[in-house]
Amino acid sequence: MADALTDDDVDRLFHALADATRRDILSRTMRADQSITALSRGYDMSFAAVQKHVTVLADAGLVSKERRGRERLVRAVPARVRRARELLSRYESLWRERAAGIEAILAADDSVRGTARST
Repeated sequence: MADALTDDDVDRLFHALADATRRDILSRTMRADQSITALSRGYDMSFAAVQKHVTVLADAGLVSKERRGRERLVRAVPARVRRARELLSRYESLWRERAAGIEAILAADDSVRGTARST
């Protein structure tokens, strides 16, 4: 990949996605740009707490913030979301390969046991 992520980048990305509020903020900003004020109306927490969640998402590169007048607009960064999906797909592939290897070992073991029983 041309824009390889460092371990710290990956840690920030998954840390940002580990929280339900941040995933919801990301989802909302993928549908439309949102001001932090508008975002904060959707949660039972302070404006400052929502702002901190947005900062975590921004530090992970999942959203960008832009000042427009007195408001700070939050916009999702679809390319970074795609990178997260690619990483998860890669981990899934590794997991599936490992599971297939375990299945092959168990099948071979069953085959050996079946041969031993028939002799």
